[in-house]
Amino acid sequence: MKTISNIDLLRHGETQGGSGFFGSTDIPLTAYGCMQMWAAIESSDCKWNHIVTSPSRRCIEFSHLLQQRHAIPVKQDKRIREIHFGDWEGCFPADPAQIDAELLTLFWRNPVKHPPPNAENLLVFEKRVLSAWHDITVQFAGQNILLVTHGGVIRIILCHILQHPVERLLEIEVCHAAMRRIQVENYQNHRHFRLITGTAK
Repeated sequence: MKTISNIDLLRHGETQGGSGFFGSTDIPLTAYGCMQMWAAIESSDCKWNHIVTSPSRRCIEFSHLLQQRHAIPVKQDKRIREIHFGDWEGCFPADPAQIDAELLTLFWRNPVKHPPPNAENLLVFEKRVLSAWHDITVQFAGQNILLVTHGGVIRIILCHILQHPVERLLEIEVCHAAMRRIQVENYQNHRHFRLITGTAK
């Protein structure tokens, strides 16, 4: 039996503290960031059966607001948390006292070969994200799902679907409150993925 799932990948909105390396740092949304996410939700034509969320505050707090408003069940999955940036965690790219400019340039070009010191390995990150992605596509086959997560997680999933090299994942733009819809066709234990809204870059 063939089933069709629609899985919307929603990145959190603007966060307190500005644009820095806040991977595992548990920072909340700004008021504007919350507004960005509501705007993304209201522009969608999808009726979701379930919400799967990162446990980070910038994701789960909004997921609970959405649950309260629309009575959609929420499930946390720690595997779709953002990558940990090691020694760069909580730092800002423009701060030379905290981040070596040469290493930062190399990181933007290839984060697999040139990760931040003591950071979570990108391939390990990829493995945990795709483990969650596989389980979600199986568990919720034939349903409409909203994933509330992070830019890095969305890039990993898009790299997987589009066969884009993971070492070039930073070429994929995922703005605050950006949403991408993936259609998943399940048939006899085989899954076919198609990006049907949003663009890869």
